[in-house]
Amino acid sequence: MKAVRCCDKQVHVVDVPAPGGEGVIVNVRSAGICGSDLHMVNAGFELRSTLGHEVAGTLRDGRAVALEPIAPCGHCDMCRQGDYSLCRLSADMVYGMGRDGGMAEQIIVPARSIVLLPDNVRVSDACLVEPLAVAAHGLGMLDIKPGSRVAIVGAGSVGLAAAAFLTQHVTTVDIAARHPAQQEAAERIGAGLDPSGEYDFVVECAGTSAALQQAARLCKPGATILLLATYWEGVTLPAFEVSMKALRIYASFMYDRHGLLRDVDAAAQLLAQRPELPAILITHRLPLDAASEAFAVAADRKAGAIKVVLEP
Repeated sequence: MKAVRCCDKQVHVVDVPAPGGEGVIVNVRSAGICGSDLHMVNAGFELRSTLGHEVAGTLRDGRAVALEPIAPCGHCDMCRQGDYSLCRLSADMVYGMGRDGGMAEQIIVPARSIVLLPDNVRVSDACLVEPLAVAAHGLGMLDIKPGSRVAIVGAGSVGLAAAAFLTQHVTTVDIAARHPAQQEAAERIGAGLDPSGEYDFVVECAGTSAALQQAARLCKPGATILLLATYWEGVTLPAFEVSMKALRIYASFMYDRHGLLRDVDAAAQLLAQRPELPAILITHRLPLDAASEAFAVAADRKAGAIKVVLEP
């Protein structure tokens, strides 16, 4: 079958053996390009595995599914206490990093990774479940009330996903968006632009020192910053402002569950509740053979890309 892999800072569509062994075969119908995929390619990561962790497809019986693209060990201390997103396997448990991912015609995953989709969610859109789950997990750490003032710094797919959850329930949600396409998407989701004044919660989704400094400036005394970005390199903490305002900082990584509900299931439910989201977030769709072009498009935020999707 065809699959997307990276070598020498380039993505290539190559022929690989079809997946086999224990697990559930999923025929991939949509695979989103994440910012982490772009970083791994541009940084020259020598991954031997197929890329892609934002994945949806169909089972052998035709049922449409999304994936929780991780395979935690289930027996380490983190898994035993229920925090399987922090499994000691780390990146080795993640499809598209330590395991063959979903930028391919097929993927094989454990049954626990399957997310059955509501009837009104199209499989071609359901690769959005994964970035929405990232937002769901982080926001679930916070005690946000309907009257809270919330700002989001960074309007990539995760920042906009956070806005999509929040604007259903919170009166004031403002987002700092750099590019016109992101600004338009934020407004269509229901968020305000250009945060100003003081906020009870600030969600940092850009992953830079400047964004973290902006987040601290927007906080009122005693407020909370949620780190929802991926920090590939060190950042400078605005320690003076953090200390003087006695700010709380939460860091979130991936997804697992809150109570009995998995974050991926909450994400699938949001897609069902807000059917307009795919048209807002997915800006480009390309065939698997055009993976190189798709990665180039995804890297050009100024040209209007938000979520670029490969469709095998």
